Amino acid sequence: MLPDTVVPFYNLDTNAQSEITRFTQRLSVKKGETLFGGDELLRYFYIVISGKIKTYQLNFDNGKEQTIFVYREGDMFDTIVLLDGQPHDVMYEALEDSELLQLPIEEVRHLLRTNESFNRMFFPYLAQQMRHVEELATDLSLYSTSERLIKLLLQNLDPNNRLKYKLIQGLSNTEIAKLIGTVRHVVERHLKALKADGTIATKNKDIQILDANRLLEKINLF
Repeated sequence: MLPDTVVPFYNLDTNAQSEITRFTQRLSVKKGETLFGGDELLRYFYIVISGKIKTYQLNFDNGKEQTIFVYREGDMFDTIVLLDGQPHDVMYEALEDSELLQLPIEEVRHLLRTNESFNRMFFPYLAQQMRHVEELATDLSLYSTSERLIKLLLQNLDPNNRLKYKLIQGLSNTEIAKLIGTVRHVVERHLKALKADGTIATKNKDIQILDANRLLEKINLF
């Protein structure tokens, strides 16, 4: 059976659980591995059991990279291909050693057509993804890199923000930069300034917020 402690699958009824389990294969991927070549995403749908998988766009002319999502436990992809059946021009990379469930995409479409329990789980999750993309587009257009970084730091502490909570723990400054549409040295400059005024502390790849109120004072987003 599916790991029923993994959000959002603990609410699925036994029929949905059985249907998914019947066609599921479990995959292990290594950190740094590039995933899903060819038409694999047209044939299979994936659920993350553990680890972190990022999806991103890359400008091959200038090398600039923008992370769109970091998928973690309970996340599903590719929802766009699932719904429209068309190729999706994005890339995937494992940020950590990860485990995935692989399901034939036609079986998942069958669940969407026939299983109310799966729909009650899937469509609110899809709405979360859509809100995330809308927020990313808005942030890149309207806010400075320092504001985007501060917002990410605060959202990283918010347990109500499922897609951002504890997202950046263990991520390098390079990967944090790709989340907010900038480059590593810009993130490092902003972090250095926040450390200098006593707002945060850093150790290895962990960032600890020492004064959330001071961070809030630096921006006007909440």
